Amino acid sequence: MKIGLAQLNPTVGDLPGNVAKILAHYRQAILLGADVVLTPELSIPGYPPQDLVFKSRFVPANLEALTQLHAAVVPGTALVVGFVERNPGAGAPFFNSAALLAHGRAPVVVRKSLLPTYDVFDEARYFEPAAATGNATLIELAGRRAGLTICEDIWTENYLPRRLYEADPVGRLVAAGAELIFNLSASPFQVGKPRVRAEMLAGLAARHGVPFAYCNAVGGNDELIFDGNSLAFDGSGRAITRAPGFAEYLDIFDLEAATVAELPPFLDEPAELHAALVLGLRDYLGKCGFKSAVLGLSGGIDSAVVACLAADALGPQNVLGVAMPSPYSSPGSVIDALALAKNLGIRCEQIPIAAQFDAVKASLRGVFTGLPEDTTEENLQARLRGITLMALSNKFGHLLLTTGNKSELAVGYCTLYGDMAGGLAVISDVPKTAVYRLARWLNRKEERIPPSSIEKPPSAELKPGQVDQDSLPPYEVLDRVLQLYVEENLSGAEIIEKGIADEKTVRWIVRRVDLNEYKRAQAVPGLKVTSRAFGVGRRMPVAQKFVE
Repeated sequence: MKIGLAQLNPTVGDLPGNVAKILAHYRQAILLGADVVLTPELSIPGYPPQDLVFKSRFVPANLEALTQLHAAVVPGTALVVGFVERNPGAGAPFFNSAALLAHGRAPVVVRKSLLPTYDVFDEARYFEPAAATGNATLIELAGRRAGLTICEDIWTENYLPRRLYEADPVGRLVAAGAELIFNLSASPFQVGKPRVRAEMLAGLAARHGVPFAYCNAVGGNDELIFDGNSLAFDGSGRAITRAPGFAEYLDIFDLEAATVAELPPFLDEPAELHAALVLGLRDYLGKCGFKSAVLGLSGGIDSAVVACLAADALGPQNVLGVAMPSPYSSPGSVIDALALAKNLGIRCEQIPIAAQFDAVKASLRGVFTGLPEDTTEENLQARLRGITLMALSNKFGHLLLTTGNKSELAVGYCTLYGDMAGGLAVISDVPKTAVYRLARWLNRKEERIPPSSIEKPPSAELKPGQVDQDSLPPYEVLDRVLQLYVEENLSGAEIIEKGIADEKTVRWIVRRVDLNEYKRAQAVPGLKVTSRAFGVGRRMPVAQKFVE
């Protein structure tokens, strides 16, 4: 049996565009002799469709697209697609379903059994799971009986945050006589997940003694990034093939003639981060209709890394950098910003904000009489930069990229309506220590980021001699505490017991995280690359009184 894994990059809601992608890959697979072509989970509507499913024409249009695809199927090559099915009975209004489309046969429809409702997932809001008895429907293809599963149906308890389900869809299918398992997936990326996913699939194949063919989505949809890395394993858990990560791809393999493949190693952390962020950034702009981006260049490491990512994602000709020196900006910062722009080949404008800063201070002098300068005046500079960048965004149609990292966002070391203003927070889920690793990786072959931007102490330069460590613990300490508190949900007391930092420091970090929910509630969307990002996967009340 020749199986095609059509690793597609759907756009949520673009039903005609998604159908065209499916058909293009299907027709290519026909020429390569495929018996069946798999596409990702919800490949017709895109994943996750969220509340689009409640629009009156959305689900009917996705069903019309399913009919269109069925009509295009030719003898000898079946097609498996994901779609939203109406639920005519009790429960949630829809099913997350997959259909086997074969010429001259009615569609064979299978519904998702396990619906994730944790982290970024909220499928129980929309979908009813397969009936309590579950789907044990087998599909007959090229003389083989295959079991069809959808994403979470194959995730075993060892790879979930905790045991969530009693049902075992794969075990049920194998018991019913499945000789191989297909899985249509839209599994969001986080650093290290492609390797973990492969380990899980290999273990499933070996445990059940049947081959697995796994087709994952690729691309960015809002905050989520999908890495692809579609896979196949034989019944001993040995790899047959793996599609490249972070790109659309059609992978065809012959199950009968398959040999154990020597697959390339997975990317290491900086390379994986770079590939994911470039893909997420490119798709966010492209799918939202933007063709270019603007960002502030401070001469520091964060804006330098974001500029590199933007140049790689969009092409340097589509990126505008803006240096906006204030009275406290060092000459070296402007020099570094200009050097970065030259290295990357992006355009850079210099727009000083000193005159505006003096004018705003003068306008407030009367109401501020007798009060010393403090963070109010510091934040004025950040907000003047935000105004400048938003003006350029409005005038030229650029999307404004924010450059704050996860460490800063966590403890509120950022200014509302200042450096937080924009359309996409590119590295808002990248801790500062990982930003440094990514910067050094970006410079591995040639100087892209000026060395001084990496080596000098980080500073917002909003007052004389300011450095981040005046206000923050060392980033190595801060990031480790944040990982335990935000991603692993440990309490302050539990973190203190680990001896990572003294009690005062840990309590300060934890309290700052809690106090700054109001800022994050107003933050722009950010690309998710860790196990728990601020945003859709972390829902904390702003008005609350619980203290760790």
